[in-house]
Amino acid sequence: MSCSLLEFCRLQELKTVRDYLFQSQKNEPVEEKNQTENDVSWETSEWESAWDSGENKEEETTSATKVEEEPTEQRAPWLQDCVVSLSPCSDLLVVAREQKAVFLSAKWRTDDGGREEMTLAVSWTGTLSTDEGECVSSSICIPLASQKRSSTGRPDWTCVVVGFTSGYVRFYTENGVLLLAQLLHEDPVLRLKCRTYEIPRHPGVTEQHEELSILYPASMVTIDGFSLFQSLRACKNQVARAAAAGSDVIQPPPLAYKKWGLQDMDTIVDHCSVGVMTLCVFDQMKNASILGGFHASVKGNPPAMSQYVTVGGGPYTGFYYAVEGSSQPLLSHVALAVASKLTSALFSAASGWLGWNKHKNEEEVQKQKPKVEPATPLTIRFGLPDSRRHGESICLSPCNTLAGVTDDFGRVTLLDLARGVAIRMWKGYRDAQLGWLQVPEERVDRELSPSASHPRRHALFLVIYAPRRGILEVWGMQHGPRVGAFTVGKHCRLLYAGYRLMGVNSVTSKGWQLHTQQVCLLDPITGALRTVNIPFHLALSDKKSERAKDMHLLKKLTTLLRSREVEPDILESEAKSALLDIKHPAIKKQALESLLSNKNAPVSCLANITSALYDTLKQQDPDEVDPALQQLCSSQLKLLQLYSDIQQLHSAADTETCPENEESLEGIEEELSRVGPTLQRYAQLTTRPSVSFAQDSPNSLLPAQAFLSQMECTEGEELRVIRGSETQWNQLGNFMFWGCLCGKSPLHQMCDTLQQAGISPQQLLSLLLSVWLQREKEVLQKPEETVKNLHTLLIALSNMKGAVEDSWDPQSISPWWQQVRTTCIQSHNAAAALLAAFVAHRATKASITSRADSKFQSEWEAVSLELEQWLVCVRQLEDVLVLQTLLLVPPPQGATGGAAPQCSIKTLLEGGTGGIADSISKWVFRHNLAPERLKEILQKKEEADEKLEQKSGEGKEPEEGNQEDTDRTAELLVAVCQRFPHSLSPDLLSAHCCWEYVVQWNKDPEEGQYLWCAVEHLKLVSSPHIQLGISAMMWSTFIVKRFSAAAYLMEKVGKAPKDRLCRRDVGMGDKAVTSFLGCCVQLLQILMEVTGVLVKNTSPLSFIDYPADSAVEEVSAPELSMEEAWCGAEGPGVSG
Repeated sequence: MSCSLLEFCRLQELKTVRDYLFQSQKNEPVEEKNQTENDVSWETSEWESAWDSGENKEEETTSATKVEEEPTEQRAPWLQDCVVSLSPCSDLLVVAREQKAVFLSAKWRTDDGGREEMTLAVSWTGTLSTDEGECVSSSICIPLASQKRSSTGRPDWTCVVVGFTSGYVRFYTENGVLLLAQLLHEDPVLRLKCRTYEIPRHPGVTEQHEELSILYPASMVTIDGFSLFQSLRACKNQVARAAAAGSDVIQPPPLAYKKWGLQDMDTIVDHCSVGVMTLCVFDQMKNASILGGFHASVKGNPPAMSQYVTVGGGPYTGFYYAVEGSSQPLLSHVALAVASKLTSALFSAASGWLGWNKHKNEEEVQKQKPKVEPATPLTIRFGLPDSRRHGESICLSPCNTLAGVTDDFGRVTLLDLARGVAIRMWKGYRDAQLGWLQVPEERVDRELSPSASHPRRHALFLVIYAPRRGILEVWGMQHGPRVGAFTVGKHCRLLYAGYRLMGVNSVTSKGWQLHTQQVCLLDPITGALRTVNIPFHLALSDKKSERAKDMHLLKKLTTLLRSREVEPDILESEAKSALLDIKHPAIKKQALESLLSNKNAPVSCLANITSALYDTLKQQDPDEVDPALQQLCSSQLKLLQLYSDIQQLHSAADTETCPENEESLEGIEEELSRVGPTLQRYAQLTTRPSVSFAQDSPNSLLPAQAFLSQMECTEGEELRVIRGSETQWNQLGNFMFWGCLCGKSPLHQMCDTLQQAGISPQQLLSLLLSVWLQREKEVLQKPEETVKNLHTLLIALSNMKGAVEDSWDPQSISPWWQQVRTTCIQSHNAAAALLAAFVAHRATKASITSRADSKFQSEWEAVSLELEQWLVCVRQLEDVLVLQTLLLVPPPQGATGGAAPQCSIKTLLEGGTGGIADSISKWVFRHNLAPERLKEILQKKEEADEKLEQKSGEGKEPEEGNQEDTDRTAELLVAVCQRFPHSLSPDLLSAHCCWEYVVQWNKDPEEGQYLWCAVEHLKLVSSPHIQLGISAMMWSTFIVKRFSAAAYLMEKVGKAPKDRLCRRDVGMGDKAVTSFLGCCVQLLQILMEVTGVLVKNTSPLSFIDYPADSAVEEVSAPELSMEEAWCGAEGPGVSG
């Protein structure tokens, strides 16, 4: 694992940001910028000049071709001219230039792949300056911690602190609302920096206080963090109250700050506040002797001092020490920037906190120049003099012991702040930007929590971004090598905050997990915000570091495995060498797993390398060997051997014959001949051309890596198959059993091999049934041969130890055969499930007969509950096969399409008593079968049933001669109705067809033909009870609302309404309304006739012409029943 650059956020609306900030400025010519970048001063070294000029030449050659393609905001380095600051929590970005500023806040969105990602979108734009001529010179974003006990480390809100060239420092909310303003010095603000609370890692480390430091050209102001935190909270609350109700102004607590006049330094451009430090006795005596001479007095207790380091010129770096207590903190009263509804408020105090009214239409208030407190002189203690070198920036490390300084010579200097010396220097980094990364040590398995005696180690890295070279480098501290380098472009900005949340202390920080980014790189071209990820082991850069060496070997092995052009012999030798040279067990295990998951390595290579590693581990001392690694090698070797054995069995030319099973297959052949025509028709309907990918083909060889990922070894040295996705499960079943089912592989040898490997028979049975059901098309091409092989495999698996229990009583249900039955019941592949049921039924019968013969030694035939279950299952599967064959018949061209529904025993039982009729009604609608045609087919079915009863003694099927003129689809429908005589009685089928058509009409009312067909099917129902129920439900559910709307519309218009009015009120066109009303007349006529028949004796209706026959008065309710094999239907509304 090496150094990486990870994108965690992306900026939105970059063009909007640039256009807003650069409205008044025209784009500078590209030629001038290239010329400026090519100007190299004489102080630059020769190799740097060659580097810069060479890259600029490349830019010049490519700029002519890209100038028309790239937008203007991407060509010019506009972000370098802006003041940019990012919150440590990465939820707020501020980009300011001159008087304007843009705030970008974090938002979450879902990308095209469904993943959540964070973006920064523009939340506020506006002008920050109020005084004429002032511009933004510096800004920082300070997240303030929440005071609620339920907080987990996220900020309550973020304060934006902005410094101006007029000397003002103003504080804003994330929405651009001004909270307060301060004029502490009349010179321009150079830099704003913040220090927040950090948990001390060692007992002797001094706890640092929070503070905000403001640098001016000759002075520096430090504001106490606690005082600032309380004032900002009070101001924000006051602004919220004033915005809500305009309440009275509440004076917030005063600010405590110190103002130092930095002396003995010509120019100051940047600073850092190191914090409070205490000298040891020797350093105290040394300083006293240097300052006071030989007769200087030394105090008993070393005083606490605040250390400040500045960079600039004369000297190049200055060290200042302010003794605690030498200067009393100044108190300033805070003036709120809150305007009431009527008048604007202006509050001033001794230190000059100001607020103003931002509304232009109100009366302007005369501004008063606030009083500026004088600075306390602070002399320089010492510095690093270099008359020609001028510092440009300084970046303090998180541990407050080191600092990186950049200068105008293109150098980066590393300072030891405790000793005040430069300990390292890099050259060739002109205009460099610095940042720090502190990486904690990874927690190892045996070290769940670090104790006080063994603290968790941290590694420190310096991040340097060189914009002239477009490179980002990471260096180990203090004298470590470069551990990472990235090419990132020449116009990026390295954003390093150096602080976290304000308002945190040693009590409130317990249990918090602060979600902050230390270093971020902003690319203005793509808008990507990236962070640097550095592993801890890169700090262990010495030659004796085994972990660093192991990580290098792991990286080398990973690169080797990714290469596809390496010969297998070379791959095996180099991978074995790298794997054996790795010392750390965890890294060696990671390398072995990476090797076993590689798709380019052949099986022999994997087996040889794993075997060599296993032999090496066995030769070592058992106490020094990692048990998990040794167990991994042992299990993977066993799996690789099993994979090779299965491959060899599939490639064997000789196959075995099983004459002992020929007798038990006699009954299966009879059943196959009985259902043969239906199977042929089913096979014709399922073998349609389809498109599939080669890698998804079931005939493709299962890679060894996929085989290893689906198998695992248990503690008892047995193998267990991991149930993954359905595709992976089917691929594994194909690899094991499809060659046996086709007769190309020895069956018994395969079963013996799998049994010796320790795979449970239940999992092998599940794999066998899955491949059998999945390869249904291939099975139906040669049903006799495949059924024979399936019978042999099923018998072999059932004879395995642990398959069928020895204590199984044939009068009870066997879990083994119940597993087969459950799989067949749930399968949508009706033909393959039926063939599997035939085989399992015969195998169960043979097993029960053998058990009965060995137990009773009699000639009585064994009767078992298990056999009865199989008889019911076979009967149900035959019914499902015929039904599924009918449903697979494609509809005629021009009819309503749609995929054919898949049915199984489980779905039909869950569908309830009307599930079968519902499936047929949908099929009738899909095929657009006319009601008269359906009636004709049902009548022929009844005639066939009558003739079948008359000639039942002859044993002939009358359908062959009587239905020569009907098509094959009608034959299938008749066959289905014969298998479901109760569920598909003419009345029930017509009722379901009527309901299906009216439902489809309700979805598309323009299709008046659907409603007409529904009424015609309703007329075919002979039972008045069913007819009345269906017609009443049709009327109340679908008809009455549209009928009432049509009637009201015609009454309102007084004539036939136009098409537009019909569509608006009724929801269909005028032609559809005409057809709809005609169907309503027929439906009402049916309702009247049926109602009259059923209630003639109780309330005769004078307007109904009753028939003369009085027998209709005694109409009995229909008796709804189910077929005997389908009595277990439990659908909606059906009690169990």
